[in-house]
Amino acid sequence: MLGEGPKGFTARLVPCEKPCRQDTRTEIILKPEELRKLDSYFKQTFCQQMAVRARPHKNDSAEVYKGDEFLGVLFRDEEDGDLSFNFSMAILEMDLDDH
Repeated sequence: MLGEGPKGFTARLVPCEKPCRQDTRTEIILKPEELRKLDSYFKQTFCQQMAVRARPHKNDSAEVYKGDEFLGVLFRDEEDGDLSFNFSMAILEMDLDDH
C-alpha cells in the first residue's frame, strides 16, 4: 500500500517478517463472590447507598454507584500473586461547582 505524504514523500507499508508475539495474558474476570465482597466493603466503608454492580458486556471490571449515580469503575489486578482492586473515578469540573 502506498500513500503520498508532504512534499511528494511516498510511504510504503511492508509486512513484518518477524513472527508476531502471542499475547500470553490470561483473561481477568471479576468473580461473583468478589463482587459481593466489594459491594459489602463499599457499603461499610462509605455508606449503605453504595453499590458495586457487574458491567454489561464486560467481565473484567465492575461499576460503582451511589444510589442511581454512577461514580466509577473497579478493576481487578492480580500481579505476582498479589490481588488488589483499583477504583477509578473521574470528577468533572462542573460537579465541583455544586460544592
